[in-house]
Amino acid sequence: MRPKRKQHPHNALTPMGVRNQREPGRYADGNGLYLVVDPSGAKRWLLRTVIMGKRTDMGLGSVRLVPLADARKKAIDYRGAARDGGDPMEARRTARRIVPTFEQAADAVHTSHKAAWRNAKHRDQWINTLRLYVCPELGKVRVDRIGTADVLRVLSPIWLAKPETARRVRQRMRTVLDWAKAAGHRTGDNPVDSVEQGLPKHADRAEHHAALPYASVPIFAMHLQASDAGASVKLAFEFALLTAARTGEVLGAQWDEIGTDAMVWTIPASRMKAKREHRVPLSQRALAILEVARALGGKPYVFPGRKADVTLSNMAFLMTLRRLETGATHKDGEPETYAERTTAHGMRSAFRDWAAERTNFPREVCETALAHANRDKVEAAYRRSDLFEQRRALMGQWAEFVGTPSESATVHTMQRNGTAGRV
Repeated sequence: MRPKRKQHPHNALTPMGVRNQREPGRYADGNGLYLVVDPSGAKRWLLRTVIMGKRTDMGLGSVRLVPLADARKKAIDYRGAARDGGDPMEARRTARRIVPTFEQAADAVHTSHKAAWRNAKHRDQWINTLRLYVCPELGKVRVDRIGTADVLRVLSPIWLAKPETARRVRQRMRTVLDWAKAAGHRTGDNPVDSVEQGLPKHADRAEHHAALPYASVPIFAMHLQASDAGASVKLAFEFALLTAARTGEVLGAQWDEIGTDAMVWTIPASRMKAKREHRVPLSQRALAILEVARALGGKPYVFPGRKADVTLSNMAFLMTLRRLETGATHKDGEPETYAERTTAHGMRSAFRDWAAERTNFPREVCETALAHANRDKVEAAYRRSDLFEQRRALMGQWAEFVGTPSESATVHTMQRNGTAGRV
């Protein structure tokens, strides 16, 4: 006769037996659960199971803290997870991992990034804005528990009252929560990415084309040249400023449109708002910019994006304005940016005001420099010239003005020391 196979134990232990067991050893209860009695008399639970093909022993805690019934439930849950291909050991380690609060995470991100930030003021303001606007509400909340509603609660009070500050706070919150996900403290999407659906729209500045006073343009040009924006962006923005051209016309400029010998940039009708070819006289400074741009090696575009054969993003100028500080500060200590004073298109308005107030060129010369259509159909029918030579003199004077910051230094200083804050 074949001997009977020994049956696996099932709920072999009892609470009283566990309590009274004194002999050192390992005692099976079933489902891989064992009571282990150490020589010292200490008693603990042990689960023996197979995790991802490997036999593994998992401690389930002291008998003093984990009753028999709880140990059996843990054994069933962990064995089930392992049978489904999971790793209950790793899951338990993750559950035990200390998840930082938002304030702790923000400090960690600031510490790791600040060495790369060259501007000391920016380093301080980055963390100070979070401490001022976010930490009173979410500072003590664990990063894995922050949702879209929490972000909305932080941004709503300042979204319309302090739009530029609110945008910075939103971006910095996104950075902190992205870090938390990368560090394994969060899962799922970043709640900052969907918060805008619950916020009112900011006024569309582009519709009104906010513009700098023309006296501030030379200072802006100086700030632009000294900024840490990408080389192609800086060159393109200054070129747009010097030519008074539209953003799209500059970003789409191609080398075959540039005639350096004649110092002219000919924009084809297909790229003009009025669908008519437009010749732009180039000043010496504009030609110098083109020489630097040529060294970047972009083809066919004069001002290439990240790849030599693609244009810069149409957001490039706006992002530059948002990052570029005027030198003035708001009441909360946050720096004012040029995006709060102007748009890229608004630079054309500054040029037009300068031409009207500081030069004696006829109105039609200034309007033609901006490629504005002549609304007087009779006059337009008779005028065949594009007034190119007069416009060359006009743009030469404009380039000279833009390149002379001292002309607006007094105005700029007054703005810095005055009540420029508007958030």
